[in-house]
Amino acid sequence: MGTLSPPVPHAALAEVLDRYPVGRLLTAEPVAEGLLNRGYRITAESGPYFLKCYVDAATAARPKILAHHRAMADLQALGLPVAPPLSRTGSSATVAALDGRLFALFPWVDGRHRHGTELTPARCDALGTLLGHLHGALDDVCTPLDQPAGYRSADPADSADLARDLRRRAREHRPHGDLDALAARRLTERLELLAEHAHRRPAPQAAPPTGWTHGDFHGLNLLYGPGPDGDAAGDGGPVAAVLDWDKLGPQPRAEEAVRAATLLFNDRASGVLDLVRVRRYSQAYRATGAATAEHLAAAAHRVWWERLNDFWMLQWRYQRADHRADPLYPASAGQLAWWCQEYEQVLDAFAN
Repeated sequence: MGTLSPPVPHAALAEVLDRYPVGRLLTAEPVAEGLLNRGYRITAESGPYFLKCYVDAATAARPKILAHHRAMADLQALGLPVAPPLSRTGSSATVAALDGRLFALFPWVDGRHRHGTELTPARCDALGTLLGHLHGALDDVCTPLDQPAGYRSADPADSADLARDLRRRAREHRPHGDLDALAARRLTERLELLAEHAHRRPAPQAAPPTGWTHGDFHGLNLLYGPGPDGDAAGDGGPVAAVLDWDKLGPQPRAEEAVRAATLLFNDRASGVLDLVRVRRYSQAYRATGAATAEHLAAAAHRVWWERLNDFWMLQWRYQRADHRADPLYPASAGQLAWWCQEYEQVLDAFAN
């Protein structure tokens, strides 16, 4: 079964912490959330911290990590809610290596995660504004980009072949459980949707406006502070920190805004989007100048087509025997079916 590498022993965590000016390690607790890298809530003599162990092959290269750390520091200097890592004792370096693994130590940020459907309209506005400002600031702190040559969408015929293969695997999977039955049923539905909507495939075209993006902007990477009265319940406060910059990279920025909305403002059981909140967030994002209504409409169409042709959760399960994404599948599949049915209403919420 696909899993993360083994947990880091307590003695190794203590050795890593000795390289930072925070005092002796007192306690270490694994942080469960996240699919890729390992994290630990650390209590040192000087207080609480978050220690990240980079294990995902796509993000664990030292040059990439250091570039992310520099961007985080620059964003914080611009006044954005980003908490960059600490430097090691007597050095400007932020990365520590031990036994072939790389680590970084971050300040612990007090706050709580909030699902998008918990946010008041004003907080939806604030979130769209924050993402727009982050996108603008990333242009200022990251290396200028050359615009890609063009965009080519997924071929629905190839997707249908993959859907049939995954459906066969789901039906043959042993032990055969409820998720396998759901996957087989949803894959039959997906084949019907691919055939029904093949005429909506985006044509090859010039690449959409591309810039630096966070890459993984969703509720588990946002921490909200307490409200003005100090109470973390109710309306709560603004975003205290945008976390986990491992996927910082170039992509069409309006697509990140759309993907984020589909993860933030969904019913966690059915996947159905709260289009009232989506509209407030999208209007605020556009008001920052990060994208036009036309950009967001085109991005919503591309993301919808991408989701229609994407099977990564089931590929993890059936091709890699990696079950970490299994809990995400029911709502994701439900959202896609609903999105196909309500295509025009979703597009309107993003663009008007």
